[in-house]
Amino acid sequence: MDDLLGGRLRALREAAATGRPPGREELEECRAAGARAAERGIPVRVLVDAALAGAESAGPVPLAALRRTVSALMEGYENAQRSALRREAAARREFVDDLLQGRADRIAERAEQFGLRLAETYVVAVARPAAVTPPATPATPATTTRPATTTRPATTTRSLTSAHPATPATATRPAGGFGASGPEAVARRVEEALVGRFGSHNVLVAVRDGMLVCVVPGSLAVAVGEFTHHVRQAFAPGWRVGVGRAHRGPGGVVTSYREAADAIGFGDRLDLRAPVLKAADLLVFPVLLRDRAAIEDLVTTVLSPLLDARGGPENLLATLEAVFASQGNQTAAARRLGVSTRAVTYRLERIRRLTGFSPDDPTQRFTLETAVLGARLLDWPANPLV
Repeated sequence: MDDLLGGRLRALREAAATGRPPGREELEECRAAGARAAERGIPVRVLVDAALAGAESAGPVPLAALRRTVSALMEGYENAQRSALRREAAARREFVDDLLQGRADRIAERAEQFGLRLAETYVVAVARPAAVTPPATPATPATTTRPATTTRPATTTRSLTSAHPATPATATRPAGGFGASGPEAVARRVEEALVGRFGSHNVLVAVRDGMLVCVVPGSLAVAVGEFTHHVRQAFAPGWRVGVGRAHRGPGGVVTSYREAADAIGFGDRLDLRAPVLKAADLLVFPVLLRDRAAIEDLVTTVLSPLLDARGGPENLLATLEAVFASQGNQTAAARRLGVSTRAVTYRLERIRRLTGFSPDDPTQRFTLETAVLGARLLDWPANPLV
């Protein structure tokens, strides 16, 4: 401490002898000493105690001079801490971007700084506020605009891509869903809560593309539930959480992240009610999208006759969705739709006459349900198939 406070203690002795408070240059030296103390990891209590002890040995120091000296020391200390936090946050953002985009440059070495052992399996959970559009993936292309909490309008248009397009690390998205405190403040609060329970070596939380990303070991599934709990508290209604499957290594983190983002996209496109969607529960949808030509052929063959229905096909498609969601219970489907059971029965009969398929037949039901899912994924009939 003598090398940090030696010059400042002389200033205190001069103040004790002359009664003159420290000047601007002396205060700047105190701030620099406080910053060096923070960089060396000296506790602020030890720093202040050393300054007070020096004042005692210097003689009767005027209170104003002592107050200014201690205040300058603490200001320099706090400024150095804030700078270190900003550098760490910037390094964390860069690391998360590199990790989730599969950039291998010193990734393992840098992972150790944040407590990640990339030889293990990891799960990625992604939380999207209601006001933010998810990143472009095969399931959630960049042109998707449907809010998570609204009914799908018939005029919505979307497109599908055949490969994972890269989301630029510099992309910016609105932060409205994070509230007035902003995304970084929310990320810090959530990470502090998770680290307090599970330890810093088990959790990585960061903001990427306007969404909250959480990376946890695959063996620590309870951490995903805790993450969702804090998301529920931090976000306004309409949020979604997508959870990828557990995969091993840096490439596994990328895969799990994409699965989590895809799960959110499927939830939006299919108007799924659950706010938390697991990729493991939605594996059928990537299968459907893997062969676009086949799913287009299925939709065209099975559902195109509905285009001839009076009033268009939307009511009939909505009826099929409600019946399938109600496990074939027409009364429950009617309640979902806000119509009478008789109306549901009438619509199902029209579907059978137009398409030749009936949801009462097990084989035909599977074909119909798959075709309806494909229609929603392809945004048919709003997006006509060529």
